Amino acid sequence: MIGRILRAAAGLALALATGAAGAQGVVVPKEGQWVAKDFRFHTGETMPELRIHYLTIGDPKGEPVLILHGTAGSGQNLLSPAFAGELFGPGQPLDAAKHYIIIPDAIGAGKTTKPSDGLKARFPRYNYGDMVDAQYRLVSEGLGIKRLRLVLGNSMGGMHVWLWGVKYPHMMDALVPMACQPTPMAGRNWLTRRLIIDSIRGDPDWRGGEYTAQPKSAQFASVFFQAATNGGDQGLHRQAPNREKADALLDARLKAPFRGDANDILYQWDSSRDFDASAHLDRVQAHVLAINAADDERNPPSLGIMERELKRLKHARLHLIPASDQTSGHGTTGQAKWWKAELVKFLSEVPRK
Repeated sequence: MIGRILRAAAGLALALATGAAGAQGVVVPKEGQWVAKDFRFHTGETMPELRIHYLTIGDPKGEPVLILHGTAGSGQNLLSPAFAGELFGPGQPLDAAKHYIIIPDAIGAGKTTKPSDGLKARFPRYNYGDMVDAQYRLVSEGLGIKRLRLVLGNSMGGMHVWLWGVKYPHMMDALVPMACQPTPMAGRNWLTRRLIIDSIRGDPDWRGGEYTAQPKSAQFASVFFQAATNGGDQGLHRQAPNREKADALLDARLKAPFRGDANDILYQWDSSRDFDASAHLDRVQAHVLAINAADDERNPPSLGIMERELKRLKHARLHLIPASDQTSGHGTTGQAKWWKAELVKFLSEVPRK
């Protein structure tokens, strides 16, 4: 189990500080699991034991930082060179010698309890509020942390950050929601999610979730969604400047190994259905740095939503990453090089309480 994490982290080549002062070494993420007893979902259903898997980096005595992953991903996605390799090293914004970095797998993802563990379509129909409540219980009960320096998340993780701000406003100094908006699902973002959900439910092989072989629609719909809502106009055109290269790119994605489970995928996208942090933004007490990309297909800045909503907060600003043929639309914020300097500046201005 830990071997898989080590292999995923091998590409980081991070010379991170160990717990001993002045000592240098390669950080190995520690794998943990905590069980939330009698976890109550917003539907009223209760699960006697909800298993929450998480990774930690750094010394527990360091400033605690919570980092949240996107839909259909897991904490391991945040160990990439483009993300962890830009943030957790010596002198970097979230230097592991100074911070205690906590990266949980959300409900329904990674090694945290999910439909494919056995309940299948009988699993409680969880939402983002349930996912954030589970994260809170892990941090406060499981790890005994009373206050976080920072909660940072990308895409779904960014929407979770907004909910942290309104549900647990006194729990953190700073919030950094990325590749998201605090408002309800709408437009292309929800239309395309519905297509994934309905494609799976409409597949005759799904059989109400009791399939014996994975419905092929899960992979096809997932590839379609990524092509339609990720990559950026310029970035995709650079990769596929003509029909032949576009066909080759699509063929490679469709033929790539697909290890997702249809029930898990359906639940993951459906869980965003009732998200809305905007109704209670007045509860946010933390300083906020919202980071979006100018070419984000799911959260187009032309709608003016972020500017409007941020005006409702006392300490908030938007960092909009300019579009280029090197950015990747909704996926841009997964590359910390575009925003890490802004994060350093932001944290230097946020008081500790």
